[in-house]
Amino acid sequence: MAETVQGLVVRSTAGFVDVLIDGDILQARMRGRLKNAPRTTDLCVIGDRVLVSRPDRRSYVVVEVLPRRSRFSRRQPGRGPNKEDVLIANLDQLLVTFCYGRPLLNIRLLDRFLVIAEHQHVQPVIIMNKDDLLETSDTSWRTAYESIGYPILTLSAGTGKGMEALTDTLAGKISAFVGPSGVGKTSLISRILPGLDLHVASVSEHHGKGRHTTRVASLYALPGDGFLADTPGIRELGTWELPIEHLDECFPDLAVYRGNCAFRSCSHTHEPQCAVIDAVHDGAIDRKRYESYVRLRDEANI
Repeated sequence: MAETVQGLVVRSTAGFVDVLIDGDILQARMRGRLKNAPRTTDLCVIGDRVLVSRPDRRSYVVVEVLPRRSRFSRRQPGRGPNKEDVLIANLDQLLVTFCYGRPLLNIRLLDRFLVIAEHQHVQPVIIMNKDDLLETSDTSWRTAYESIGYPILTLSAGTGKGMEALTDTLAGKISAFVGPSGVGKTSLISRILPGLDLHVASVSEHHGKGRHTTRVASLYALPGDGFLADTPGIRELGTWELPIEHLDECFPDLAVYRGNCAFRSCSHTHEPQCAVIDAVHDGAIDRKRYESYVRLRDEANI
């Protein structure tokens, strides 16, 4: 067997992957045995560490995908069989990106991103782009998330405001921008890495929603150290293998009260002497956050 070397997958399309090895990007095909093996998750995605061999002078082959230490994934969209849709592997932090102005901030979607990050043990950072529209936007939601301890960066890809703080946040880490289309993820990446030729589309005037600009997820090396991923805009975000009995652990603001409930298996939806429900009534837990929790529980019970 040919000697193998380890590399980092920076792009994956149709059975081929671009692998970063010692500063060079090489295209490799997936070994047939790997592609044909049964699985319920993606075989190889950006961020994966792989072993690559060179059976001849003209080709490279991925012979093994190494175990993932973390991932950002969701339930595959659509009505087909349940399958995990892994968007990026081995990341350190998730840049959950929305904006002031349009498209409007979707609190339910924000909470889904945060829950998945908590479940998959990835540090979330909330990014709010389009700072120039801050004064005309509702910012009442910020207090609840800041009190929980989630970092929130307000910046502008258009003017460059706040970009230094974002650059400091990215240093030395593998990070991924995620969020709906139209919030400016690609514009932010173009600010950070101006040498890239990335296409930026406007928000639909009719629907107020963003148009997809990123078609294929890619991982970019940052100056100095670290990597940054751009992912396609997400409109559907189903949780993957999130145990309903541990859902409250993915809401840090709820988790601090769970030990004070009268029942150890309390669902925090209807039981008497529920410390979480009491905290909602007292205003200690934000009601919209609690509603996100209840909705996710309801979905898990379907």
